[in-house]
Amino acid sequence: MTIFEVWAPAAGRVEVEVGPPGGAAADRHAMTAVPGRAGWWRADVPAAGHGTDYGYRVDGAGTGLPDDGPLPDPRSRWQPYGVLGRSRVYEHERFTWHDAGWRGRPLPGAVLYELHIGTFTPAGTFDAAIDRLGHLVELGVDMVELLPVAAFPGRHGWGYDGVHLWSVHDPYGGPDGLKRFVDACHGHGLGVVLDVVYNHVGPTGNYLDRYGPYFNRAHATPWGQGINADQPDSDEVRAFVVDNALMWLRDYHIDGLRLDAVHAIADCRAVHLLEELATAAHAMSAHLGRKPFLIAESDLNDPRLITPAEAGGYGLDAQWSDDFHHALHAALTGERHAYYRDFGSMAALAKTLTEVFFHDGTYSSFRGRGHGRPVDVARVPAHRFVGYLQNHDQIGNRAVGDRISAGLPPPMLKVAAGLALTAPFTPMLFMGEEWGARTPWCYFTDHVDPEQARRVSAGRREEFAKHDWAAEAADPQDPETYRGSVLDWSEPDDPGHRELLDWYRALIALRRAHPELTDPRLTEVRVDYDEAARWLVLTRGRLCVAANLGDRPVRLPDRLVGAADPMLATHPAVRPPELPATSFTIVRRS
Repeated sequence: MTIFEVWAPAAGRVEVEVGPPGGAAADRHAMTAVPGRAGWWRADVPAAGHGTDYGYRVDGAGTGLPDDGPLPDPRSRWQPYGVLGRSRVYEHERFTWHDAGWRGRPLPGAVLYELHIGTFTPAGTFDAAIDRLGHLVELGVDMVELLPVAAFPGRHGWGYDGVHLWSVHDPYGGPDGLKRFVDACHGHGLGVVLDVVYNHVGPTGNYLDRYGPYFNRAHATPWGQGINADQPDSDEVRAFVVDNALMWLRDYHIDGLRLDAVHAIADCRAVHLLEELATAAHAMSAHLGRKPFLIAESDLNDPRLITPAEAGGYGLDAQWSDDFHHALHAALTGERHAYYRDFGSMAALAKTLTEVFFHDGTYSSFRGRGHGRPVDVARVPAHRFVGYLQNHDQIGNRAVGDRISAGLPPPMLKVAAGLALTAPFTPMLFMGEEWGARTPWCYFTDHVDPEQARRVSAGRREEFAKHDWAAEAADPQDPETYRGSVLDWSEPDDPGHRELLDWYRALIALRRAHPELTDPRLTEVRVDYDEAARWLVLTRGRLCVAANLGDRPVRLPDRLVGAADPMLATHPAVRPPELPATSFTIVRRS
């Protein structure tokens, strides 16, 4: 027997339509109001079970599409017909797990690897990704961070226009496919972080407002209506979000969640939704036998996100650090357009390495106002900030999706990787970065609504025109945009790519071997630099990380490196205090 429940507070009548796969011979069952749960409706259907198709009719209405099928379930676990179709009953307990001995992987000391299931392999499925996990183990990373897998329109996309937040995108392999992937990752000793989007819901196939006030009409995000986190009836909307997060952690054995663009969640209640999320997730630790963690993406430069709740913060475990990326990228490439305009100096890079945020209350010329607040470096450990040379946003939101490897020579790529992997933060790589992938990674969509597809393509062109981007933006709806973004797995066997891959492996192994490189104390980090000569020395205990970003050899001051032995170098001739042009080395001071 299956119990169907749905929240529809304004409805006068709700029915569940149940039938075999394919939607044929469906039967309607009247639902009754649930006592003590305002707005909830319920029906018990003895003949329904795993694999049964179903949907709801609210006051007699369905989707309104040509077939006028029933509305999909807001909490659907399985959407085999896409975001517009019927839901299907899915029973989590039917899956057999093999990770009983898995106790999680904490963030401190870890290296993350961000990947998109649809472009990680040509097949674009969870099962195909499993076949490449050996590569990640050999690379030395500790956790895989998946871009969103909640069901979204079409077959191909980034996943940030997810519509059914409780259902796994079926073209990837559906709910069982995700479980097989997580199970395999744990078997390889890899943790799994999942990107989830709670700031908005995609437009196509979004029937939530047919059920209730899921959205705040007064609050819009750049991607659509914001969720109702603090208006009337927001209690159930918040429960929808919190229960969803707990589902991923409990039913899919996910180790941590990355919360997309939390600055776009408008919440004026005394307990912010993010704090409620963190409290609920951490409370599951005893039940799960491991401590799940939450990582925020935020544009606010606000350390309150990772400040414990008892100290007035939200209690999240970590947050992305875009300022470090901007400072490193601009210093390496010379780019100064859009949000890079305040970055590029060695001073900016040095500040982010020691104080995390470059804009910590300072004036942001890109925003035209002051931005951010300082991090208390004496109290906040560095592993609470995720640092990266590249990520999906910083590549995919460029006009043609060009990776940093498209514009930098191999020696500079080694310098870039060296700085990213020896910085005090939790490092994250983006798939293919480790071998300098030549394939771009563009913004691509597969919207089934022609008008939505047109708006997305036009909006992309307008966005880059405002940023004075030199290149014409790739059309997100062009199938070639997607196909061209798929990783080429023949590249790592090429000698040039193999050299960079070996470099990444050596750097990650060095992090694991030397505790100075995972020391979380920001107060123990010192940076010296020369703006004109473009060199920088990062001192972490007895280890000195020396990088020359300039095109001329330099001699470092004896006080910085003194009598030291090189441990890793891009050039065999590196022997500090002499640094060749575009070089990187790590030395141990005597």
